[in-house]
Amino acid sequence: MSERYEKVDMGETGPKAIRTAFANQVAYCRANDAPITARVVAALAALLDKPATEFARRIAAWEGAPLADALPLRAAGGIHALHLAGTAPDLAPIYADAEGINDAAIVAAVVNRHEAALLPWLDGPPQTNEAGRSANFIAAMLWLVEQGLPPLFDCIEIGSSAGINLMLDRYHYDLGGVQVGPHPGVMAFAPEWRGPHPPQHGIGFAGLRGCDVAPVDLTDPAQALRLKAYIWPEHHVRFARMEAAIEAARQEAPTLVRANAADFVEAELARPQAAGTTRVLMHSIVWQYVPADQQARVTAAMDAAGALATAERPLAWIALEANRTLHHHELVVRHWPGGETPHKLAHSHAHGAWVEWLG
Repeated sequence: MSERYEKVDMGETGPKAIRTAFANQVAYCRANDAPITARVVAALAALLDKPATEFARRIAAWEGAPLADALPLRAAGGIHALHLAGTAPDLAPIYADAEGINDAAIVAAVVNRHEAALLPWLDGPPQTNEAGRSANFIAAMLWLVEQGLPPLFDCIEIGSSAGINLMLDRYHYDLGGVQVGPHPGVMAFAPEWRGPHPPQHGIGFAGLRGCDVAPVDLTDPAQALRLKAYIWPEHHVRFARMEAAIEAARQEAPTLVRANAADFVEAELARPQAAGTTRVLMHSIVWQYVPADQQARVTAAMDAAGALATAERPLAWIALEANRTLHHHELVVRHWPGGETPHKLAHSHAHGAWVEWLG
């Protein structure tokens, strides 16, 4: 299987698109410090050569766009769940990153034995929720304050999953020496900071609300296990963060509703905005999963609300999304009035390990 990332149309369908999606996911995982996940995805791709199970046949005959649907990660999440639950011990050498084993044969045998448990993992997109990405949101807010926007933020988030980033006001951040948030906080983040530090300002939050088409209840052990299955096993710190987030949600659940991105944004933008607050739409690694018609509605709603924004009631849009050509993520911000041009503030690791500040 090739480990060269091939730039393709996210909406492409068909057998070639399916194989390309798996090859691209392998390359993407290796570029983001996830060699074990890359091995699992490559082993799953080998099932396409002679699909001998319903699980493999369903993947091979995928009718949607496999890249946009994150098909490789749906399948890999199911495999990881079996490993985490201890029901497929044959997988242990792969997850230990052992050498000299036949990954494809091991995964094929596991799929054959556990197909009933694996099939539901193909029914919906991955639920990825990573608290480390919130450092990018905080840095962007500091930059917005530097531009003259009020430091009190009314935040709305799309694709919130379990709402882990909706609890960012409870976390502590060290952003290149700039300290933000309560100390020590429910979690503490000090990403490797590359380049100059962001501006130093005090910020607060007037509201933190989010939506997801399939919101996750962190206090439900079964739903929490599903989230853990989507965590790349190489990134041990992320499991500790998940446990901290679960405990934080038990103390006070984030404000999270079931809705699609467009309906939620339109409704939230119609809500009255208090003077002296900055309303901000934020999202991370979700835009690629939002259908094109909803992307258009969100963009139109933000442009319309931006046209009405004032210095007392400004609007901002913070997006941390993948640049799949360059294998990194970009922090891009727009704000109204007077700053509609997108500003690329940073390059970032997929899960917040480092931030290269450009702002």
